[in-house]
Amino acid sequence: MSKTQLMRLSQLLCSTFAIFALMLSVGQSASAGDVRKIVHPDGRVEYTNLSDKQRKIHYTNKSKSSAKSIYKYRNDRGVIAYTDQRPINFEFEVLRFDCYACNVSSKVNWYRTPLNTKSYRKQVKAMSQKYSVNEALVRAVIHAESAFKANAVSRAGAQGLMQLMPATANDLGVRNSLNANQNIEGGTKYLAELLKRFSGDTKLATAAYNAGPGAVTRYNGVPPYAETQAYVKRVEILKSRYAQTL
Repeated sequence: MSKTQLMRLSQLLCSTFAIFALMLSVGQSASAGDVRKIVHPDGRVEYTNLSDKQRKIHYTNKSKSSAKSIYKYRNDRGVIAYTDQRPINFEFEVLRFDCYACNVSSKVNWYRTPLNTKSYRKQVKAMSQKYSVNEALVRAVIHAESAFKANAVSRAGAQGLMQLMPATANDLGVRNSLNANQNIEGGTKYLAELLKRFSGDTKLATAAYNAGPGAVTRYNGVPPYAETQAYVKRVEILKSRYAQTL
């Protein structure tokens, strides 16, 4: 037998052994109820050791997928699982939440969607006065960014009520962005800095809050990003509405 044939035989034996080992591993995992990998139609992945029946997942769209949040929950057997579908009949924690007002195809009527004038009222008022930022604007940004969810975390890593990126939070002196008081102070302080940088122009400041001040400077105005343009428009609507109620 030639050297080339020996090499091919060796490769074949290695491949056969690898397949056998994989089959054995899968069989053991299935019988032991270990974590399994589920690839959703939108391409995102879920790892769980629960059966489909145990997961009790409620799908909210025809494609049986969601691109908004990752949910952490504990089932009735005490097992912790992570999923991108909102669990029903279980308490859960939202680990990822994308900017509420950034979805270009949002069906929300921003002129009529309910306002939240009660949550964090004292904190927002105090920080607005401290940093001389319109209280209605701060409330509008919180509404637009997280819909008042203090534990919101975006896929990009932004955290908390005003969705502070870790680097930005660090620059602002915020140690824990998921702490509502710290987040509101950091976010309001950042808005004050952006308003100062853009001469009090609310639209440019909120555009910078969404896309970064560099993008606003580069385009000398609101960047031509569909998400940012939608965000700026919706924040302006919310600000006007909050101004009438405060």
